[in-house]
Amino acid sequence: MKTLSLVRHAKSSWKDQALADHDRPLNKRGRRDAPRMGKRLAKAGVHPDLMVTSTAVRARVTAETIAPEIGYPVAHIMMDQEIYHAGTTGLLELIRNLGDANDHVMLFAHNPVITELVNHLTGSDLENVPTCGIAHIRFETDSWKNVGSAAAELLEFDYPKRIDD
Repeated sequence: MKTLSLVRHAKSSWKDQALADHDRPLNKRGRRDAPRMGKRLAKAGVHPDLMVTSTAVRARVTAETIAPEIGYPVAHIMMDQEIYHAGTTGLLELIRNLGDANDHVMLFAHNPVITELVNHLTGSDLENVPTCGIAHIRFETDSWKNVGSAAAELLEFDYPKRIDD
C-alpha cells in the first residue's frame, strides 16, 4: 500500500502587488492555519516518509511549518520547481517517479491541480480543496508507478475550517 497526502498551501497574501506570484508569502490566516493543521496531523499520527513541495514561497513555508509539528526534519523536505506550473499530468508523472522505499508521501502544491488530482485519483467530486486542505489517499499497490491505475481510496479530507480546534 502507498499513501499520498496532497496538501494545498496555506492562505497567501496579495498585499504586495509588486511581488511575483511565486514569491507571495503566507498571510495572517495562513500563518495561523499551517501550524494548526500540523498539530492535527500529529494528533492523527501522520508521519510521512517523504515531503515534497513546490518552490513557491507559500507552499514551501506551509511545508516548513507543518514538518516540525509532525516530527519531519525541515532540512529533508524535497523542493521541486516543476510543481509550481504542473498540471494533473505533471504531478502524476512526479508521483509515479517517487522511490518505492517511501510508503507515505506528502506533496504540497497549488489549486486547481490539487482538487483536480484528488478527484482524478479517487473518483471523488470535491468542488475545492481549500487553502491548507489535506487529502489523504491510499493506493492498493506497492509501487508509485501504478498510481492512476491502481485502486485508490480517499481516506480523509481535512481543512482548517472543518473542525475548530
